[in-house]
Order: sequence, then structure tokens, then C-alpha cells
Amino acid sequence: MHLNHFLSHCKTEKKLSEKTIEAYTSDLKQFKKYIKEEFDLQDFGLIQREHIKKHLVHINKYAPRTIKRKIATLKVFYGHLQYEDCISENPFDKIRINIRVKKSLPSVLSLDEVTSILKQLQFQKNEASKNSMGYGLIIRNIAIVELLFATGIRVSELCFLKKSNISDDYGVIKILGKGNKERIIPVTNRDTINALREYYLLFQEKINQNSFFFINRLNHRISEQSVRHLIKKISIESGIKRHITPHVFRHTFATQLLEANINIRYIQELLGHSSINITQIYTHVSHQRTSEILKLKHPRNLISYN
Repeated sequence: MHLNHFLSHCKTEKKLSEKTIEAYTSDLKQFKKYIKEEFDLQDFGLIQREHIKKHLVHINKYAPRTIKRKIATLKVFYGHLQYEDCISENPFDKIRINIRVKKSLPSVLSLDEVTSILKQLQFQKNEASKNSMGYGLIIRNIAIVELLFATGIRVSELCFLKKSNISDDYGVIKILGKGNKERIIPVTNRDTINALREYYLLFQEKINQNSFFFINRLNHRISEQSVRHLIKKISIESGIKRHITPHVFRHTFATQLLEANINIRYIQELLGHSSINITQIYTHVSHQRTSEILKLKHPRNLISYN
């Protein structure tokens, strides 16, 4: 009962994303199973601090980032139960938890790698018959890649993008991001605009029936997993040997803007980050790449008097 009420609250009142609700559901069901098997407790409201501490030992087998997420889920859940007066005492009160997650720099594409991907898609377009189903999918894939690189939107935001959120000239898109926050992103590149227009004109009738802009073979909204699969596939076909995801395009978008001396506050706004601290990670990537460039290109490396 508590679990269903909490998930309904997250979905209808807090307007959290499907991905977040799926994570909450998985973490809480795992916790419920644990307390039932370990302590023979059927009710979340009977949990004490001692049970939480033992659960922390139980989930210690996971990666630090996963542990941190599972703890965050429980904290939000029990905070909700306390607010709703379902429990008189929060078991997380007076428990100090410090999970250290190693910070890793985001992976980015070089401009040569982006060029290789776009060239490969263009090659596939030129080779395909215009009357084939395969041709239409290539046109869609080009529009997806162009939009990911041009705007830095999240894959979930791309999949839920509607035609009504795109201006008639394809020069502006309206995104409903995390926390139901709306942001406006300009699309300024002519090739990107043409790719979006060509895709829409090809699938106009089906898109208008469906309302979502990017659709699959069954004329349903394209899934995040499908976008991840096509990015992985086209990256391999383009000769890129490392693992590339849609989020790598987001990292690349932000890093390229930072290297072009765009104000980090503006980049934060475009990415839809709630805090500037999240955007700051790209300054480290930029500094790292600057260092690499200097090692290769600095004129002092050309001077030797030994």
C-alpha cells in the first residue's frame, strides 16, 4: 500500500520521469524482499535504524554509484512516509552514510569522429533505394544524430519530443526536461534543420497520427533502447572502436561549446542542469584536452639545442 501510494505520488504529483520511477520501483521492491526474507517484516513502517544498517551491508556488493542511488531511493521514500504521517520516526534520522563515488571525466567525440558518423550515414542514404523502408529509417537516423549533436538533449528528451514542440521552420525546439522543467534550444545549423525537415516530410502522416516526432517501424514512439542501439551500430560502422552512447553526444556538445568560449551559465541553461556544479565537469574535460593539444602543438617542442 505504502509503495503504490508513493509511486503514484512520484508519477502524478512530482511528474518524475519513467526512468526514475522504474529505478524507485526496482530499489524498493528489492528492499521489501530483503526485509521480508531477513527479518520477516511485511510492512515498511516497521523498519528501524538497525534494519537499515544491515541492509547497507547487504547491498555493499554493488558499485558505489548504485549503492548511492539505492540509499537515495530509500531516503526519499521514508521522507515521504514521514511527511504523510505514515510513520512517526524516520529510520534514516541520525544515520551517517558517506559513499564515495569516483568521479570520471565524461567521454566525448572528436570532431573527426562526428564527421565520420555523419559521412557514414550520408553514404548509407546515397546507397539506399528511395522507395525502400530502409531509406526512411536512414533519414530518421540522420535526423536523430544531427539533433543529438546540435542540441545536447538527453536521449529520453529526444524520444518524448513531439512535433508540436518544434517550430515550423525547425529552428527552435522546446524541451520538457527533468523535474518537468521547460527549456528552449535554438537549432542553427542548416544541415540539421534540413535533416529534420526531410524526415518529417517523409513520415508526416504517421507522425501526425502519433504526435511523437521520432517513431519506429510500428509507428510508435521510438524507445531509448532503440536509439542507443542505432548509435552503437552506426559508430561501429563508422570505424569508431570505443563504446559510444547517445549521452556521449551530449558531453561532446557541452565540451565543444566550452572550448568555443561560450559562457558556462549559458551551457548550463541549454543542458537543463539544475546546478552549475553539474556543468563544471566539462571544464575538466576542456582543460584535459587543452593540455593534450599543447603537448602535441606547442612550438617549444620543436626547439632542441642538445
